[in-house]
Amino acid sequence: MDRKREIAEGLLSIGAVFLRPEEPFTWASGIKSPIYCDNRLTLTAPEVRIKVEEGLKAVIEENYPDVEVLMGTSTAGIAHAAITGHLMGLPMGYVRGSAKDHGRTNQIEGKLEPGQKVVVVEDLISTAGSSIETVKVLREAGAEVLGIASIFTYGMKKGLDRMAEAEVKNVSLCDLDALVEAAAETGYIKAEDKERILKFRDNPSDESWMNK
Repeated sequence: MDRKREIAEGLLSIGAVFLRPEEPFTWASGIKSPIYCDNRLTLTAPEVRIKVEEGLKAVIEENYPDVEVLMGTSTAGIAHAAITGHLMGLPMGYVRGSAKDHGRTNQIEGKLEPGQKVVVVEDLISTAGSSIETVKVLREAGAEVLGIASIFTYGMKKGLDRMAEAEVKNVSLCDLDALVEAAAETGYIKAEDKERILKFRDNPSDESWMNK
């Protein structure tokens, strides 16, 4: 079994990903979505968690062999950066959503030297806004950001375009294509729902995907 399929089945098995094309979720933006992802649940499922962390270790070693420091996104990427950093014997830290308003007013937590080669660890990428902001903060601090290692990506055009514009590479353990394939084959969704979910991914603001 390939890595993407293994992670997809793991996420589905613990309810870290819900696929509900008949009863869409409503995002904060108001967009109706057939999918909801909560990768924090992997932390409470040891069998899936070790597959995720070993998978992150593998993709980082394969794609970013010169990495010196892992930096998690706040807050969901922190634990994964810590565990993966432990497996790799690497230092880690994390980037806050905004600088603290007290103490040393840090936005980057953990030791980071200018010029160090960093990989950002992220749990989920949709439109990539928060991931790119994390990269921007690290670059402004003098880090050489090699790229992002994430657990799951929707593969939305907006996110792909943003990362291309910011010259940010991302490698994900799993993506929506692998997820819907696994979901259909295991009977989690109907085979005809695959096309509808991928249509949503290609244009989230177009609600025509909800029509059978």
